[in-house]
Amino acid sequence: MAEVILKNIKKVYPHQDGKKKKKKGAEERRSNLTVTDEGVLAVHDFNLSIKDKEFIVLVGPSGCGKSTTLRMVAGLEEISGGELYIDGTLVNDVAPKDRDIAMVFQNYALYPHMTVAENMAFPLKLRKVPKEEIAQRVAQAANILGITEYLDRKPKALSGGQRQRVAIGRAIVREPKVLLMDEPLSNLDAKLRNQMRAELLQLRQRIDTTFIYVTHDQTEAMTLGDRIVIMKDGLIQQIGTPQEVFNHPANLFVAGFIGMPQMNFYNAELVQEDGRYAVVLDRAKVFLSDEKQTKLKKNGVRPGSVTLGVRPEHLLLTGDPNAMVCGTVNVSEMMGSAVHLHISACGTDTIIIVPTAELENANNYAIGSEVSFTFSGATAHLFDRETGLNLEA
Repeated sequence: MAEVILKNIKKVYPHQDGKKKKKKGAEERRSNLTVTDEGVLAVHDFNLSIKDKEFIVLVGPSGCGKSTTLRMVAGLEEISGGELYIDGTLVNDVAPKDRDIAMVFQNYALYPHMTVAENMAFPLKLRKVPKEEIAQRVAQAANILGITEYLDRKPKALSGGQRQRVAIGRAIVREPKVLLMDEPLSNLDAKLRNQMRAELLQLRQRIDTTFIYVTHDQTEAMTLGDRIVIMKDGLIQQIGTPQEVFNHPANLFVAGFIGMPQMNFYNAELVQEDGRYAVVLDRAKVFLSDEKQTKLKKNGVRPGSVTLGVRPEHLLLTGDPNAMVCGTVNVSEMMGSAVHLHISACGTDTIIIVPTAELENANNYAIGSEVSFTFSGATAHLFDRETGLNLEA
């Protein structure tokens, strides 16, 4: 069993000049970082319980603290506060080599003078594993990753994807309790990333270990993770399955970060008629679904100004401008199976995804043309204008 528990984990980088702030306990913001008298707060109040054999993905923009969190689990960064448990054991002060974890880095970190087989065998030799067992484990890992034919080659003779497989193989031969991956696919081209994502999904079915994976790519997060941990400015914004965070984002940041293209946002009005909620945008008045009605009533949400979010694939072009939202086409992007229309509407840029199969004539959406669209009450997301929190949560 390899359960990983992080309780109130915090990481502070002390001020380099050693000087503290005049007002003790005061905080200030610098860009996306919180600065206290202790130092720069990179990760704050991080709480997460990872089940045995679960695939967890930490995702967020650059500087959000995801890699720092991973390095604290690995023991490469000192934990400033909180408790880290691996397999029921407190490991805050345990050396990295004694945590029974393995890590795959972004830049592969292979030894150029060693062959593939020697690179994969190296961590086992350090542990003085018998030669016969080393050969068996290396052969098994190479077979799983499809690199058996490259065992006698050196890293310089391999492609980027093959080198990444070797780096993963070197990690899994150790049979670690926890396998950590820090943006392992970011150096690969788009086609190879897609291929490697599929291979990682197959890999996790074949080895018994817990995965903690870090990426800034929300597509990787959605396709790989059993659960996703979305981070911003060192804080967890939401934890959930890919479907949960996509369908029920906790706040504006999550709603805008998850989904490609990102969700459209508007300043709208929430109204009530005969006890039912409706959202008003331009000429459109859309009554919300029964599920959303129930949640809003339970939370005691009052009518007023809200931020409305609708995903590009949920906006529907229509021919009735008198009861819908109107706009002007600025850009029309042909993406093969769909056209992405960029429309100026309600004072903001709106993206609508239109399947090419539904297009009667692409010229109808030429630049400068007027269009109207609407949305259903089941696909509308409502957020508090001040806090950015989802009003249904």
